[in-house]
Amino acid sequence: MSASNLPQPSTSLFKGRLLAFAAIVLVAANLRSAVTSLTPLLDRLGHVFDFGSTMTGVLGMMPTAAFAVFGLATPRITRTIGLERTAILAMVLATAGLLVRAFADNVGVLMLGSAIALAGMGMGNVVVPPLVKRYFADRVGTLSTIYITVLQAGTMVPALLAVPVANQFDWRISLGMWSLLSAAAVLPWLLLARTAPHIETTTSGTTHTTGEVWKTSLGWGMALMFGMTSLGTYSLFTWLPKVMVEAGASESLGGVMVAVYSAIGLAPSLLVPALAVRMRNPFPIAVMVFVLNMIAFAGLLLAPMRAPWLWAIIAGLGPSTFPLGLTLINLRTRTQAGSAALSGFMQGVGYSLASLGPLLFGWLHGISDGWAWSFAFLALCSTVLLVAAWFACKPQQLEDHW
Repeated sequence: MSASNLPQPSTSLFKGRLLAFAAIVLVAANLRSAVTSLTPLLDRLGHVFDFGSTMTGVLGMMPTAAFAVFGLATPRITRTIGLERTAILAMVLATAGLLVRAFADNVGVLMLGSAIALAGMGMGNVVVPPLVKRYFADRVGTLSTIYITVLQAGTMVPALLAVPVANQFDWRISLGMWSLLSAAAVLPWLLLARTAPHIETTTSGTTHTTGEVWKTSLGWGMALMFGMTSLGTYSLFTWLPKVMVEAGASESLGGVMVAVYSAIGLAPSLLVPALAVRMRNPFPIAVMVFVLNMIAFAGLLLAPMRAPWLWAIIAGLGPSTFPLGLTLINLRTRTQAGSAALSGFMQGVGYSLASLGPLLFGWLHGISDGWAWSFAFLALCSTVLLVAAWFACKPQQLEDHW
């Protein structure tokens, strides 16, 4: 398809692009359902399939591992079959995996279904930013705000509904019902793919690969900023309840703190992309994140029960560099191929690092019999984040490095 056949910049958000808008939003809504619909039911499934904490840990690590692998692999897939067909493949895999998991009769099938669904969602993570660039190059900030906010909502809602639906009906329905949403996401992409190119190229007709991005300071800045953000987020998702319980809180309060921590993340999703597109250098956002992280970590370590809600709220604002990184993918590239390559490298390397976070945080707690080393580790990671953000945020374009 020639450049003239691609959607052109428009003063209207929806004019000629309503189908693409719906397609992007539907994919974003599906990017975390396989993760957060399962974790609240792991204890129940452990009794059903007779597995313990080790298998629970394996299932808990699968999302970041899958997101890392398919973060690195997806740009090659998009160059072979095109962005739209990659989105179709991602949602087909998500649908199939969710259904396999819902009909599991042993833990092996449960893991297989999770792996298939997470593969699709890992591909979806990478393909959405270049799709935003293709269809909404004139509204990157607006579409980034919308799809990142939908992604965050799609993280929260399955977690909130998992146990009530399982109690009312069955755990299989609780896990499998999200396949309807991912199947719905396939339909608009089937229509869009009819006129889309099979092979993605840059405007000069040459492809860019994720492997080339590792040679650039921008690529590593983005990957480390994203990775340290995700590492801290997944560490607190995993360990914040235990931190609170050991400080004297009830288990229910520990769960509430995680819910507050998650919910507060909606605010940066709404604000940060709009700010980033208006700032030549959004590094001040990273500085704010660093300061907030230091305050939250100090509060949770030194006085967790003095103001638990305050620490959870401040900590919840810390992952503001997550929507910043997703927005910068398109702000720091000129082409769809460059956007796909940078997205794949950033998320592939970033999620690889993130998968180590909960493990190291817990290990440091175990060998020190306290939380000081664990929070010192997160503080060190936040320092790495700040340095990485200096390179990720400064005005430059990935294609200029090539």
